[in-house]
Amino acid sequence: MRIVILDGQTLNPGDLDWTPLQALGDCVIFPRTKPSEVVVRADGAEIVITNKAIISREQILALPALRYIGVTATGINIVDVATAEERGIVVSNVPAYGTRSVAQHTMALLLELTQHAGFHAQGVREGRWVSSADWSYWEHSLVELDGLSIGIVGHGRIGAVVGALAAAFGMRVVATPPRDGRALPHSVTALTLDELFSISDVVSLHCPLTPATRHLVNASRLARMKSGAFLINTARGPLVDEAALAEALNAGRLAGAALDVLSTEPPAADNPLLTARNCIVTPHLAWATQAARARLLAVVVSNLRAFLAGTPQNRVNENASR
Repeated sequence: MRIVILDGQTLNPGDLDWTPLQALGDCVIFPRTKPSEVVVRADGAEIVITNKAIISREQILALPALRYIGVTATGINIVDVATAEERGIVVSNVPAYGTRSVAQHTMALLLELTQHAGFHAQGVREGRWVSSADWSYWEHSLVELDGLSIGIVGHGRIGAVVGALAAAFGMRVVATPPRDGRALPHSVTALTLDELFSISDVVSLHCPLTPATRHLVNASRLARMKSGAFLINTARGPLVDEAALAEALNAGRLAGAALDVLSTEPPAADNPLLTARNCIVTPHLAWATQAARARLLAVVVSNLRAFLAGTPQNRVNENASR
């Protein structure tokens, strides 16, 4: 059984143990793989594991031995699932491994937007407190969260935890109704998307990227937001029209934004959000605590074991049976 891991560096830069996966077959681990290298490296492999290395239709058709694709993430847009299904190749992902970590990072971004602890700590390091004429100073307005409204777009696993954490700070939680018809908790007020953007002091995105949600945050919705409101995105970059958000920030029509995801990653040097006013960008790391990555790797191994036993789990293409 030949197993090829196309981009192991992201999941395991050296602080996790590959041994359980290596025990399942002849395992070759590449730190990173360019698109032009996928077919050559995966040639003859029955199992391919990927995180962000794209596995396209052409690549799948060029790999006749391939039986299983394991995605070391929840999102599966990097795999041509339809072609895999045509070929009878099982595709599995890892849901829910990073719920707490992503929610934690969401709150870290919110606190930095409102309290600016990191910004002021850097100022102290640079000598601005030493040279201050006063015993205390601040260079941004400090915002108390108690009593403010947070709008959760996508009240699924992560959105629900973010709402609970925000409520612990005394915030009022509103949300769009879940797509699956689930009832929201009694403590959460259901609003339409446009209502949510209009009344929220903070809007936090936790919905999947689909054709319907691409550029969900656009010039029209940004215009609905309060001038003192904040936008947070720890979901998917293309949910946001980045040019429209940068324009709103630079014009002062929004108090600030914090994003852990961008439309292209790594971003181009001219991405307008990298230099926009009051905009915090982190490098897609909300998911990457060691605890979350350890859970992810454990499920990757469990998924593969289940497939080898003839009982695939976490399948995203239920009709594949080869």
